[in-house]
Amino acid sequence: MNPQPPSRRDFLKKLGVGYAAGQFLFGLPSLGWAASQSRKQRIVFLFSPNGVIPKHFWPDNQGRDFDVKRILEPLASFKDQLMTLHGVCNKIQGDGDGHMRGIGCLLTGVELFPGDIQGGSDTPAGWSMGISIDQHLKNKFQSDPEKQTRFGSLEFGVMVPDRADTWTRMSYAGANQPMAPISDPYQMFDKLYGQAKNRQLLASVLDDLSEDFKRVENLISSEDCHILKEHVEMVRAVEKELKTELAQSQKAEESQTTDLGHAVPEMPPNVETENDNMPQIAKMQIELLVNSFASDFSRIATYQITNSVGNARMKWLGIDEGHHGLSHEPDSNEKAYEELIKINTWYAEQVAYLAKRLSEVPEPGGSGSLLDNTTIVWTNELGKGNSHTRDNIPFVMVGSGLGWDMGRAMKFDRVAHNRLLLSITEAMGYPEKKFGNPDYCGDGPLTGLL
Repeated sequence: MNPQPPSRRDFLKKLGVGYAAGQFLFGLPSLGWAASQSRKQRIVFLFSPNGVIPKHFWPDNQGRDFDVKRILEPLASFKDQLMTLHGVCNKIQGDGDGHMRGIGCLLTGVELFPGDIQGGSDTPAGWSMGISIDQHLKNKFQSDPEKQTRFGSLEFGVMVPDRADTWTRMSYAGANQPMAPISDPYQMFDKLYGQAKNRQLLASVLDDLSEDFKRVENLISSEDCHILKEHVEMVRAVEKELKTELAQSQKAEESQTTDLGHAVPEMPPNVETENDNMPQIAKMQIELLVNSFASDFSRIATYQITNSVGNARMKWLGIDEGHHGLSHEPDSNEKAYEELIKINTWYAEQVAYLAKRLSEVPEPGGSGSLLDNTTIVWTNELGKGNSHTRDNIPFVMVGSGLGWDMGRAMKFDRVAHNRLLLSITEAMGYPEKKFGNPDYCGDGPLTGLL
C-alpha cells in the first residue's frame, strides 16, 4: 500500500510554503492529494451589455454543421467546444425597466423588489428578490469538503461604474444582497495574494511565490515540474501587466502636475484614462481569473464588462460614440449598425482570449486543460438593443466543464431562461426542481444538451 500523504497543514508547516503556493501545489498528482479528487468543474459567467445584432450573431444552421457569423468569428477556433442557445428568453416581469430586469434577473431568474431606482421607463425598482446562480453554486461547493476553495467565487469587473444600483449588479448572495464586482486589477491581486499593501509590493509577492515553488521541485515528477514552471510564468506575466499599467498611470499623473504654461481644462476624474485602458484592464483581469482557477482559489467566477446600459467609448476601434447610445439607433443607420457589429465582435474577442488562456494551462492533477473542465457562459441583458427585447437572450457557451455535448448550435422555442439555470446547476452536480420564479421552472431543465 502507498503511504498516506501528510496533511495539507503539516506539508505547509514543514516546508514553509505560503497558502497561495499551497493551493496550487495540492492539485499536483505526484504530491498525493489529487488522486482522490473527482474532476474539477469550473464555470465563468461573462456579461457584456446592450444586446447584439442578431443577423450577425446567431447561426443560420442548427446542429453540428452550424455557420459562425461575423460577431462570433473570434470563437471559430473553438467551434468544437462552442454551443449557442437561441430561443432562451428572460420572461421575468414586474418592476424596473428592461435593462434593470435584464441584468438583475439574468442570473437570479426572479423579480426585482419595488424600490426607488427609476429607469428610463416603467416603474422604479430595487434589488433582486433572490440568489444568483453563481452564488448558489458557490454555496453548494463550499459545503462540500472536496470542492471547497479559498474564495468560493470571484467577481471580476471591467470598467463597472463606481456606484451601486440595479444596472451595475448581476450577482446576488441572496434577496437584497447584491455582490459588487472588483474592477481594479490591483485590488483583485491584493485579494488573491493578500500581501500586496500597495502596487510597489507586487514584486516581493511574486518572489515569495517563486521561492515557495522552488522548495518542492525535488519532491514532484518532471511532468508536475513542467506544470509548475508554466504556472510561475503565467503569474510573472500578470506581474508584468500590472507594472506596465502602473508605469503608465504614474506617467499620466506626472504630466498633469507639469507646468504647461497655460490653463489645463478640468476633466471628470479618471473617465478618459479608464475608458482608453479598457482593453488592457480586460486582459489583466482575464489573466488574474485564469491564475485563480489554476491555483484553485475558486472554481466559480463572474466577469462583468461594464454594466447594463454600459456606455463605453471604444476609441481603439475607431468609434467615438458610447455603446449604449449607439445601441438605440435604428438598423437603418448603417454607420451605427456597423459600429455595433465591431463592438460586439470585440466582446467576442475577450471571450476568445479567456478561452485561449484556459486552453493553454494544463489541468493540475487531471487531464487536458483548464478549458476542458471549465465552461464560459457569455450572456447579455438584452436580445437586441434598439428594441429592448429580452427574448433570445445571447447565451454562448465555451468549454467542456458542464459535460454537455458541445460543438452545436441549439434552437429552442422561447423557453424561459430559468430552465437553463436549472440545467447549469444540474450539470454542476446539484439538480434542483426550481430556481428563481417557480412559475417558469415547470418543464424542468432544458433537454438535448447532453
